[in-house]
Amino acid sequence: MKRKHLFIAVLAGIFILGTGCVLFQSWRHEEKEEKKTLRVGVTLYKGDDSFINDISGKIVEAAKAYEKDTGIKVILDEVDGRGDQNQQNSQVDRFISLGVDVLCVNIVDRSVASYIIDRAMDADIPVVFFNREPVEEDMRRWEKLYYVGEDAREAAVLQGGILVDAYKKDTSILDLDGDGKVSYVLLEGETGHQDSLIRTEWSIKTLKDGGVPLEKITGGIGNWERSQGSAWMEQWLDEYPNEIELVISNNDDMALGAADALERKKINRPVKIVGIDGTPQGMEGLRAGKLFGTVQCDSEEYARVVFQIAAAAGLGQNVQEIVELKDGKYYNCSQAARTADEEEKHN
Repeated sequence: MKRKHLFIAVLAGIFILGTGCVLFQSWRHEEKEEKKTLRVGVTLYKGDDSFINDISGKIVEAAKAYEKDTGIKVILDEVDGRGDQNQQNSQVDRFISLGVDVLCVNIVDRSVASYIIDRAMDADIPVVFFNREPVEEDMRRWEKLYYVGEDAREAAVLQGGILVDAYKKDTSILDLDGDGKVSYVLLEGETGHQDSLIRTEWSIKTLKDGGVPLEKITGGIGNWERSQGSAWMEQWLDEYPNEIELVISNNDDMALGAADALERKKINRPVKIVGIDGTPQGMEGLRAGKLFGTVQCDSEEYARVVFQIAAAAGLGQNVQEIVELKDGKYYNCSQAARTADEEEKHN
């Protein structure tokens, strides 16, 4: 009798174990099936910024291409922070409540990324920051934080190089009045923004190291906006109508704003204007002769890498096997100097 009871108990145990395995395998299968959908939350610092608008549109294109190539359905929700960090924080809270797999954040204020990082860590949701880099100590807090951007120093050196080459070719290209110095105004992007600070420093340093004699007339913070660049330039043209020979701008939008002011004021002096980013509008301005030069970022590469990192991190894959990152966190996109002369030759 004892043997009979023992045999029944063993059979029952085998049945329970077998059922458990079936249930476990079924659960694993369902979990695997869930991975056929990738939920991505994207929040922008300002959707009307030309560079960000270009990148965000190409992130959407990258998501569609990824969906087609992999068969994984991508649900991408993209929202605009409108320059308000509190609003962006609320957007991140909403994304987390909706159960996104990964966050892509073009942060409004890089110095206060801790709120978003804390919320993401609590929910175990990776974050891909782009364009506006959180401070290093924040980026070190968690292994699931990434950043995609441009090397600001490289961009500035390329921008300065455009002007150095022009000056060496013919000093009168920049020194319009022949007084032995190049009088310039400076349009800076944003107070405290790392790219703005570095672009300004290294562009000027490259010019000086390249032997261009500079004289700064004045400068202003244009917050990356075309309208503000235009307002500053119009004011400076009133104050220094015959002195400005060069406009150095931290980005294309402000550079185009300066060109707008020259047109409005009907200034015929060949004032040279240089920008950075190579946005579609900037390249159009270059071809039209409004800009003398710019530094073009490969925006397709930029958007593709943002999404590649997001997809790999969101699906729990090894990001380093998909994209080669510096220090396991950082990716800088390709950049190249562009000049009006080169564009004219290509067209």
